[in-house]
Amino acid sequence: MYAILDIETTGGQFNEEGITEIAIYKYDGHEVTDQFISLVNPEKPIQPFVVKLTGINNAMLRSAPKFHEVAKRIIEITDGCIIVAHNAQFDYRVLKTEFKNLGYDFEKQTLCTVELSQKLLPEQKSHSLGKLVRALGIPMSDRHRATGDALATVQLFKLLLEKDVEKEIVKGLIKSETKKGISPKLLDLLESVPSVTGIYYIYKENGDLIYLGRSRNIKKRVNQHFTGTSRKSKRIQREAFTVTYEETGSELIALLKECHELKVNKPVYNRMLKIDNAPWSMYTEKDPHGYIILKLQKTDGRKKEIISFPGIVEARSALYKIVDKYRLCQKINGMDESDKQACFPLELESCNGACIGKELPEEYNLRVKEFIDANSFYNQSMVLIDRGRAIDERSAVLIENGVYKGYAFFNLNYQVNNLEILKNIIVPMDNNKDTKKIIQDFIRKKKALKIVRL
Repeated sequence: MYAILDIETTGGQFNEEGITEIAIYKYDGHEVTDQFISLVNPEKPIQPFVVKLTGINNAMLRSAPKFHEVAKRIIEITDGCIIVAHNAQFDYRVLKTEFKNLGYDFEKQTLCTVELSQKLLPEQKSHSLGKLVRALGIPMSDRHRATGDALATVQLFKLLLEKDVEKEIVKGLIKSETKKGISPKLLDLLESVPSVTGIYYIYKENGDLIYLGRSRNIKKRVNQHFTGTSRKSKRIQREAFTVTYEETGSELIALLKECHELKVNKPVYNRMLKIDNAPWSMYTEKDPHGYIILKLQKTDGRKKEIISFPGIVEARSALYKIVDKYRLCQKINGMDESDKQACFPLELESCNGACIGKELPEEYNLRVKEFIDANSFYNQSMVLIDRGRAIDERSAVLIENGVYKGYAFFNLNYQVNNLEILKNIIVPMDNNKDTKKIIQDFIRKKKALKIVRL
């Protein structure tokens, strides 16, 4: 659990600043579960430059509660939490000093989003909160006020958790729970995960990730691990200490994240994901008359295939469906081996007559290219838009010049319409034959998937 906060102060000498406003959002890694926002009477004057910066003046704070009046609420909302702030050293020091003045020892672990962003977003020119959220397309209001800055930090931290594919942030949280002696039983662990689409992670007590998986129903899948009787299930049940999850909403992102994170984290009880080698592929060539042929043959890594298949039966079945859907010619594509010049579908009026020269190659090839554009992304730039984790959120998978770049979640259209902002919020992923196969299969199966060509 995290307490994401921002504090505004009077300014002044080191360790003599007084708190003028505080905002705390309790965050469980997925959503805000509690919040506390209050002006605070610092019982000392505010520096003029701070008044100009924040808009908070002495008159506004006369009737505000003093720190000792809000101290109990701060202790309650931060209990069991890691403190998260942008420049956490400053906020934590000021908070700790205020509690020390009351004779209370306020000790917490901290995470600084400045340091995290420097590690996980090294390409950003500036790591100040204002410039960073602007570059990431995160909406921000009331800059230099506790509520506005803290809410922006919540959104930033959410993105940083997504970017942290090595799970260093979560591992730190688990180690802090271990120190407190928390050891929930399997039923408690199961209660902590929902019935949503996404990735789940099972950790042992020392913070090591022992298993990760994906599911359209995380709770159901984790329950299978915890009730299974196989040797692997028994080991997982014996060693499981914490289960975390990442909701994706999108099944495609769950597939891609699983593929990538298995290779990065190498959990001990996972078999490495084996994407089908797809020994058969579909290629194109032109016949002597200029018609584009869709040709099935053994996969050749030196060539650019349109689609790959796990076997020849699946490949032939797909070819028949493609020819039928795009009104292509069975004869041209080598599917009709009869001695007749015309293909049989011509008699059924489901072929436009390319086999007998009735349809010109230019007209016929337009439909072939339409199929290729819809199923292959070689040298193409596009964004695949799918469902997100909430009603007001969507997901995006970016392919640039035929290369898979990664995924992102967005709430505002300008985040995906502006390529530079989209690149900033993208969680980068490896482009390889496995991810290419996952994306191609998903595009082929999910006909309702929205594709935005760039």
